[in-house]
Amino acid sequence: MKVRENLRSLSGPEKAAALLLALSEEQVSSVFELLDDEEIKEVSAEMASLGKMSSKIIDGLCQEFTELISSKGTLVGSHDSTERLLAKILDKGRVDNIMEEIRGPAGRTMWDKLNNVNETLLANYLRNEYPQTVAVVLSKVRTDHAARVLALLPEPFALEVINRMLSMEMVQKEILMDVEKTLRVEFMNNLARTSRRDSHEMMAEIFNCLDRATEARLSSALDEVNPESAEKIRALMFTFEDLKNLDSAGVQTLLRVIDKNKLIIALKGVPDSMRDLFLDNMSERAAKIMREDMAATGPVKVKDVDEAQMEIVSTAKQLSDRGEIILSDGKGTEDMVY
Repeated sequence: MKVRENLRSLSGPEKAAALLLALSEEQVSSVFELLDDEEIKEVSAEMASLGKMSSKIIDGLCQEFTELISSKGTLVGSHDSTERLLAKILDKGRVDNIMEEIRGPAGRTMWDKLNNVNETLLANYLRNEYPQTVAVVLSKVRTDHAARVLALLPEPFALEVINRMLSMEMVQKEILMDVEKTLRVEFMNNLARTSRRDSHEMMAEIFNCLDRATEARLSSALDEVNPESAEKIRALMFTFEDLKNLDSAGVQTLLRVIDKNKLIIALKGVPDSMRDLFLDNMSERAAKIMREDMAATGPVKVKDVDEAQMEIVSTAKQLSDRGEIILSDGKGTEDMVY
């Protein structure tokens, strides 16, 4: 693990986290008593992800703690060390809530977090709950996420949930708080402890970030020793060429947020169909300017093309995660209407 030694690279919350880790428990307790839960969550998240930090940085942050900090040499911030520290100065309920915020899926509220939980996992949990509880949950998450979860529920149960949602009036605050508490205790905390990322999915994302030559070399080598895993990874990879499966609305959404200079580089050497995918979704004037800029751009390193394409794919995935576009790699089979 690399030791951080550049004070100027630290953000404000990181500096606060480093100082708190260097203080005594009594001093930290005094500080935390002056903070609200949101502030404690923010600084605790930084403490948990801080990693190693040299005493030189701590000396620069606060001279009066030099002797205490130097005796430690380095600081190691982790989830476990942060939870142990919080347990000594806060009640268990607040500690559990704060650590759940840090460990759990991304999001500031419980409903934000549920939007980032795989729909299959959420559906498998909800199918054992009361229909009214499920109706409350699906009414609070994003509509597209609710639709995916609803589609995975047994049909009779799903219909009961739909009827409850149709007749549901404003949910009382107390009921909502009870549902949130149940989700946090029975589902989210368990998810944070037991969730394990699929190894093939992880490797597919890593392969997506390799330059083409390296990706091809490693993929070929993996084919020799583990062809089944190599095929799974290829099936999970999403490449720049897979953007051809975007509809016009998705391409236009992507065009609004990507760097046009990156797009010029990314389109170097690609088939005409890929260039047309973007140019056909621009205004006539914008497409004309893009063509002129592409023609004026000289030779580009393959490495630069790969990096530009990866950046655009990354942006597309972020848009997909937010439900703004729908990505398809075209490798699966989907129902079609003719």
